[in-house]
Amino acid sequence: VRDIVQKNFAGVLEAAKTKKHKRICVAAAHDEDTLRVVIEAKRLGLASSTLIGDKEKMWQVARKLNTDISDFEIIKEPDIIKSARLAVDMVSSGHADILMKGIMQTADIMRVVLNKETGLRGSGLLSHVGIMEVQSYDRLIFMSDAGLNIAPDLQKKAAILQNAVDASIALGNEKPNVAILSALELVNPDIPSTLDAAALCKMADRGQIKNCVVDGPLALDNAISLIAARHKGINSPVAGQTDVFIVPNMEAGNILYKSLVFFSGAKSCGIIMGARVPMVVTSRADSFESKLNSIAVAMLVSK
Repeated sequence: VRDIVQKNFAGVLEAAKTKKHKRICVAAAHDEDTLRVVIEAKRLGLASSTLIGDKEKMWQVARKLNTDISDFEIIKEPDIIKSARLAVDMVSSGHADILMKGIMQTADIMRVVLNKETGLRGSGLLSHVGIMEVQSYDRLIFMSDAGLNIAPDLQKKAAILQNAVDASIALGNEKPNVAILSALELVNPDIPSTLDAAALCKMADRGQIKNCVVDGPLALDNAISLIAARHKGINSPVAGQTDVFIVPNMEAGNILYKSLVFFSGAKSCGIIMGARVPMVVTSRADSFESKLNSIAVAMLVSK
């Protein structure tokens, strides 16, 4: 029996606290924002952390925060790329359950993760799953891919969809509703995303995409509003109750994601799915709350 569906981040945090203890391995951990969030994760009983990076800087930050980090496992490696390799090695060997990026570029840690010989690649595609709590919507929104795959083809979209569904299931949705977003609801050969949407629906019908209900193409209003769908004569099994939103490309996803955060004040977080372990790869612009929520989601997704 699955856990109760998590409808907000408060529920996500509480659910994460009930899970088996996990360990995070942080690459380039010598950063105030990063240390603040892993210290809070430990205080809440979510997870312990192994910190890899410039040890002297870590202690400088800890003193600034008036916090003792002597009970953290700390590995001195000031070189950022080497710290990423060490972190990936520790996760790969089973020493940690979740990989987290500290003060380094996402591209740098992704190159280490994607290394065919020493990385963390699984059998599928890596993709970013954004999770959002919007005050006017009655459930958490899962959105993909707004941060990793720039212009995915049909095969990649199928993998992106499955990764997002798997994340939604980990938060209690036994069979998530998925909307494939486009600019309109009809298949139009002049708009390639509508063709992809139709193909993804048929792939779900034939079991190539599992454990979800898929509909599309759908414009955003029809995905989130049953009334809007009815006005347009659309009979959709997901309209007004969409859990997972699949965007046409990273540009559209990034704009939609940031619009929800900055215009509507949505709470948000994100993780990378598809590797052998979940990855917390946050931006420096992300809030403390967003980073903590990302850790909690990774805890629920982690096997």
